[in-house]
Amino acid sequence: MSVSHVTTHILDTTLGRPAPGVAVVLEARDGDAWTGIGSGFTDADGRVKELGPERLESGIYRLRFDTAAYFAGISTDSFFPEVVLTFQVDAGQAHYHVPLLLSPFAYSTYRGS
Repeated sequence: MSVSHVTTHILDTTLGRPAPGVAVVLEARDGDAWTGIGSGFTDADGRVKELGPERLESGIYRLRFDTAAYFAGISTDSFFPEVVLTFQVDAGQAHYHVPLLLSPFAYSTYRGS
């Protein structure tokens, strides 16, 4: 099994556990437009391992997380219906892991390993 050049996982910091079933879309910037190049749902461990191509060209990409559906599914009010994380990829780098730490009224991220 190959792993995507970009992977992610989501931890629900309020509940202290992974966030399963969250729709995630990987998009590439092309001038002023964005093009979807991969998508998936977080698994029971909150991870999406097969999100897009095994190799990406250098450029600007973003991950879009459908947080509204996740919070609605656990009957929790939230402030952010969507989280969008934009980042830069260097094709020479082997892998990019972009985690999301999520709560109903805040989120944070970092470049993982």
